[in-house]
Amino acid sequence: MNTIAHSLAGLANFALYFAIALVLLLIFKVIYTAITPHDEWKLVKEEKNTAAATGLAGAIIGFALALGSAASNSVSLIDFAIWGIVALIAQLIAFAIVRFIFMPKIVERINHNEVSAGIVLAGMSVAVGLLNAACMTY
Repeated sequence: MNTIAHSLAGLANFALYFAIALVLLLIFKVIYTAITPHDEWKLVKEEKNTAAATGLAGAIIGFALALGSAASNSVSLIDFAIWGIVALIAQLIAFAIVRFIFMPKIVERINHNEVSAGIVLAGMSVAVGLLNAACMTY
């Protein structure tokens, strides 16, 4: 019984970190979909656009990877929140790099449901998330 109580002693901290992570994930989704010129939710929900779904899923996964590393390596809730914001900014920069440097017509291509464009965007987002996560292991 003592072992169970000892294991559950960290439950409050888990709940706080998890709640902050979910809030940051929601904030990321809102900001990301607001800055992209295409309406991912409309494209996915109404038009069943695979390219938009793939790109958005990659962005969310990339951010979650970095957020997971921030949670694992932070020394406090404030530290976690700060590094979560850093991860958010890095993911937004990843979208800007793809949009303005690698594939200037990515928005048009996603609007036209070109799956290859969604895959490139998702791949870049996950790659940046992995690099972001690795760099947070201070």
